[in-house]
Amino acid sequence: MANKKSWFVIINPTSGNGSGKKKWSKIERLLNTYGFDFDYAFTMHQKHSVEIVQQVIDKGFFNIISVGGDGTLHNIVNGIMLQSKMPSTNITVGVIPIGTGNDWIKTHHIPKDIESAIQIIKNGKAKLQDVGKIELLDQKKESIYFINLAGVGFDGYVVSRVEKYKRFGALAYLFGTLFGLVSFKNFNSKVRINSENISGKTLMVLIGLCEYSGGGMKLTKKPNPFDGFFDVSVAKNFSKLDILFNAVKLYNGKIVDFKKVVPLIATSIKIEIQEEKLPYIQADGELIGKGGFRASIIPKNFRFYCK
Repeated sequence: MANKKSWFVIINPTSGNGSGKKKWSKIERLLNTYGFDFDYAFTMHQKHSVEIVQQVIDKGFFNIISVGGDGTLHNIVNGIMLQSKMPSTNITVGVIPIGTGNDWIKTHHIPKDIESAIQIIKNGKAKLQDVGKIELLDQKKESIYFINLAGVGFDGYVVSRVEKYKRFGALAYLFGTLFGLVSFKNFNSKVRINSENISGKTLMVLIGLCEYSGGGMKLTKKPNPFDGFFDVSVAKNFSKLDILFNAVKLYNGKIVDFKKVVPLIATSIKIEIQEEKLPYIQADGELIGKGGFRASIIPKNFRFYCK
């Protein structure tokens, strides 16, 4: 049985175009230098983090360190939320960011510098942020949890293309966006939120907890991961020229002021897709399925080390 002061480190060796593997020796040395009592494991496949987390919680580990990107952290969060051994708020996660986008850390001002990130974890200051819960419609799958941003439509399509361009780092999302300009088609949807329905042709529906996604894009108006609400953007029937002429606004946050974007705040949302060809759904930059879903918020349920 692990001691409460023990740490378990989960390393994704493929994060950041292989940076996880390349930088592990430096990270291991620094963890030892700063006096961490830790065990570790490398992930072997995409969702391996979920399994590892549940195994180490079962052994009594309360402190987990994620070495990877947003996808690694996403899977660690799902491992925590899907287990029933102990309350999720009893488990604290530290992040050493080595990924393509590293978007979640931007909201919480966690540095990309490895030693600085380790110092934050060592300092031991923790916060609790909200968690989003997704239930896919008409599909018998377990719930999926997210801590940054989820969406369906154009953003999911971009994520489906990013893997090909990951060697370019955060620019991979820009290349995916440009490719989407050529091939993505708007879809018919019905968004049920705050007792109202928003129906019609849709580019994407975004549900934000934190500020940044897609390698630094700002797609929802005023997300706050501590207030118990989703920040939602319903992007309606954008033309390809609309996307092209507003590309800069994707990064400076002004896209939410465009006339075809409906910004909303809610604790839950249901999105129904009225198409035969279903659009992709992404959560924290990970593809999780296609079609419609319900999302609800779980206030202050993810505990993490921060400044």
